[in-house]
Amino acid sequence: MKNKTYKKISNWYRKFQISKSPQMNLVWGFFLYTLIGFILLSIPFFHKTDISVLDNLFISTSAISTTGLVTISVFDSYNFFGQFVIMALIQIGGIGYMTLTTYYLIFTTKKITHWHSKLIGTEFTLPNTIQIKDFIKSVIVFTLIMETIGAILFYFAFTNSGMGSLKAVWFSIFHSISSFCTAGFGLFNDGFESYQDNTFINTIISVLAISGSLGFIVITDLWYRIRGKSKEISFTTKIIVYGFLFLLFLGTLLIYTTESSSILGSNSSLMTSFFQAMSAMTTVGFNTIPIGELSLPILLLVTFLMYIGASPSGTAGGMKITTLTAMLSILKSRLFGQKKITFLNRLIPFERIYVATSTFMLYTSLIFLFSFLLSYFENFSFESVLFEVASALGTVGLSTGITGDLSNIGKTLIIILMFIGRVGVLTFGFALLQQKDNDSKKIRADDLAV
Repeated sequence: MKNKTYKKISNWYRKFQISKSPQMNLVWGFFLYTLIGFILLSIPFFHKTDISVLDNLFISTSAISTTGLVTISVFDSYNFFGQFVIMALIQIGGIGYMTLTTYYLIFTTKKITHWHSKLIGTEFTLPNTIQIKDFIKSVIVFTLIMETIGAILFYFAFTNSGMGSLKAVWFSIFHSISSFCTAGFGLFNDGFESYQDNTFINTIISVLAISGSLGFIVITDLWYRIRGKSKEISFTTKIIVYGFLFLLFLGTLLIYTTESSSILGSNSSLMTSFFQAMSAMTTVGFNTIPIGELSLPILLLVTFLMYIGASPSGTAGGMKITTLTAMLSILKSRLFGQKKITFLNRLIPFERIYVATSTFMLYTSLIFLFSFLLSYFENFSFESVLFEVASALGTVGLSTGITGDLSNIGKTLIIILMFIGRVGVLTFGFALLQQKDNDSKKIRADDLAV
């Protein structure tokens, strides 16, 4: 009887793997973890106060999508065990549940199945210079190293600021994981506003967030170069690093020169400007100033940075720098009447252009659609609504302060956006249509991974 039951389950599992596209499997996987998180967070034992069903679902989705938008205070609403569940969801969502599963297979059996390879290829677009086994190992090892170092540094920073040792241990671990996974979840009700002038804490968050958001392709690529496995870093890595540094510099400069010093603070205005530009670009979602008090031009700037995001293979959300690069290349080629689409004298293949344009159109359409819906159902200013939508889809977590005041319909819309933002707009679209992405295979080292 047991053998028959096992065979039925095995046959159903194989059919599920074959019949469903990798995109659908990825969507169902994240949905399952969201559901598990929701069920756990709904247990009264994990609560400090009464929490509604929708708020538990909102927090679970926000955690697994590494967004950081919250409708309630995490510290005041959940006890240690509830906070631990949230941290676990952040970790799973940050590096990808398939990454953990595949690493377990490599560790135990020294090999991975073709199905797992397809799913990893769906979640991360890898250049052909990078092997999946090496990539998975680098993801796990680099994550553990960075989060451990971050937790140790956070501990010294928090204890130096007067926090008790036991509390500092938990706060350090939680915020280190949240920072590296660019989740934006914090145990402080005002974000990091009370640490606006603390250079040490600002630096720890920035290093962790940038390390996670630049992406595991970049880390693996650089490691290959250091070990002599490759002669030069890939085109994708160059684009990600150059684009990130340029946008970060531009964002910092505009915030520093445009925003009022009364908001930025006269003693640390440059550091505050850098931190907010970094927080938006890496989609880490922490703030050292009240976002709702920013001027309209800076709100639009931060919205743009959230819209773009960082690397296609890291913990950050957004449309991605590589997609922006491809769109700019199309524009340049069109304006100069060039038949081929190039960037930095490198040809961008048409299949990558198709992916980039599809991502751009879907992403922008979702921003418009949900801004329209949220404006219809909620009574907030348009800039606050647009900011909230961009933050949710980009899995950022920054807010002008309207998240907790959203109606049930508004919260539901944001939940949908956060989920789509985590699985990716194209992945969600393919899953919805039950189609396979034939362009998600490995790309050449000189191609652009979008």
